[in-house]
Amino acid sequence: MLRRLITVHKEVKTGMIKAQDVQKWFGPNLAVDRVSFEVSQGEVLGFLGPNGAGKSTTMRMLTGFLPLSGGKITIGGHDIEEEPIAAKSIFGYLPENAPAYADMNVQQFLAFTAAIRGLSGQAKDDAVEKAITTCHLERVRRQSIDTLSKGYRHRTCFAQAILHDPPILMLDEPTDGLDPNQKHEMRELIKDMGKNKAIIVSTHILEEVEAICTRVIIIDQGHLVFNGTPAEMRAKSTTAGTVVVRIQGVAFKDFEQAVASLPNAGKPSLTSEHKGAITVSIPVRDNKKKDGLAAAVKALLDSRNWAFDELHTDSGRLDDVFRAITSLDSAKEADQ
Repeated sequence: MLRRLITVHKEVKTGMIKAQDVQKWFGPNLAVDRVSFEVSQGEVLGFLGPNGAGKSTTMRMLTGFLPLSGGKITIGGHDIEEEPIAAKSIFGYLPENAPAYADMNVQQFLAFTAAIRGLSGQAKDDAVEKAITTCHLERVRRQSIDTLSKGYRHRTCFAQAILHDPPILMLDEPTDGLDPNQKHEMRELIKDMGKNKAIIVSTHILEEVEAICTRVIIIDQGHLVFNGTPAEMRAKSTTAGTVVVRIQGVAFKDFEQAVASLPNAGKPSLTSEHKGAITVSIPVRDNKKKDGLAAAVKALLDSRNWAFDELHTDSGRLDDVFRAITSLDSAKEADQ
C-alpha cells in the first residue's frame, strides 16, 4: 500500500499547492485568518512575512504538521487532512533547522530516507547518488551528520527533500547557513527545478526572492497582504519610476529649472555632487506614464547639449514595499 501511494506523484499533472480560507487558532488567539493562495507547476513562490506574522504556522499546516482550524489545503489534488499519506508522498520538505539522525553518516541517512519513501534496490541507490551529486555532498558522504558544518548539514537535509524527485517542494529558509558561493548554487538549483515543479520558498531574504521567485505572497498578522510578481511588488515602491541621472558641468539650480518644463516630472532632488558632476533623482508625477519620463529627460539633456554618463529609471525596492505593508510588531506566535 505504501509503495503504491509513493508512486502517485508520477500521475500529478499540475503539481499544485492550494490553500483555501485557511485558519489557525491557538486557544483564543487567531494566528492565521482566512489565507488563500495557489502554487502551480512551473512556479517558485516566495512566502514572506515579519517574525510572528503566521508564516511558520501556515507552512506547518501546508505540510500536515499542524491541523487546520478552518479552511482546506490540497497538495496535488489530495486533501492534506483527509488523504495525508497520498498528499505527503508527492512533496519534499526542507524545514528550518532541519533535523537529521546525528549518528548516521550522510549516505546512510539518505539511504534510510529513500527506504522510507518506498525506494529499494537499484532505484534507491540511484536516488541517493543523484541527491549526493546534485547537492555536492561527495566529500562528506561518509562523514557523520553530527560532525558536519551548518552548511553541509543543511545541504544534506535538502538532499533528502529531493530524493524521490517530487513534483512539489516546500522549502523553509533553503540557503540558511550557506556561504555566498553555496547560496548561489542553491538558488540556481531551485530556479532550475522550478521550471517543472511547484515550489514554495519561505524566506526573509528579499535578495533571494528577486533571484529565484516568479511570484510573492506576504502575510502579516495572520492576513495575506500581497500576492503578485516581484516586479508588481517593486512597482508599489515610492521610488518606482524615479529617473536618476548624472550630469557633468551643470549647476543643480539650472537643471532643476529646466526639468520644471517636463509635464510628468516631479520636483528633482540632488543625490550627490562630486568633481563637477551632479546626480539627481526626478520623481514621476503619474505612475501610469512613468515609462516616458526617462525619454523626456534624455531629450531635454540632448537639447541643451548637457553631457551625462548615467540615466536610468528606478524599478523600486522590495524592502521599501515590505516595510510599508507589514507591521513592525506582529502578533506573537506563541506555541506556533
